[in-house]
Amino acid sequence: MFELLRGLPQELMVFIIAALPVIELRGAIPYAIGVLKMEPLTALGWSVLGNIAPPIAILYLLGPLQKLLEEKLPWISRWFNWLYNRSAKRGELIEKYGPWGLLLFVSIPAPGTGAWTGCILAFLLGIRPVKALAVVAAGIIIAGIIVTMAVTGGLLVFKHLF
Repeated sequence: MFELLRGLPQELMVFIIAALPVIELRGAIPYAIGVLKMEPLTALGWSVLGNIAPPIAILYLLGPLQKLLEEKLPWISRWFNWLYNRSAKRGELIEKYGPWGLLLFVSIPAPGTGAWTGCILAFLLGIRPVKALAVVAAGIIIAGIIVTMAVTGGLLVFKHLF
């Protein structure tokens, strides 16, 4: 997959990888440090920037996109209602604790968490885009620090063992 990015500057590669859904900075930082041999702080910086870029568009475009789709395709309202109900069940942490729950959700580097999912949950749970963007950005920074520490610590342990 990353072959498509060959030839680009390393920083741009890391930025693009971090912007991808599912992969986000949880995959970009290990790739940058482990494969590209990028300095950890440089990897962290470019990964955070790449991971923050999509939420800006996601948070501000989901509302207008939903309205447009509901106008053009009336049945889509039922799908959004189903999605909201499903998200509300899974977003108990966010619903209970609001922005603090969203921060925790985005900042824990685990499968299914992250900026993309956090933005969708924030939208579905009615958190205003400005507030959601600030919280998601903070969560991205925290997750980036955690992943960078885990990767550098893991590599250090690996070097000492082998």
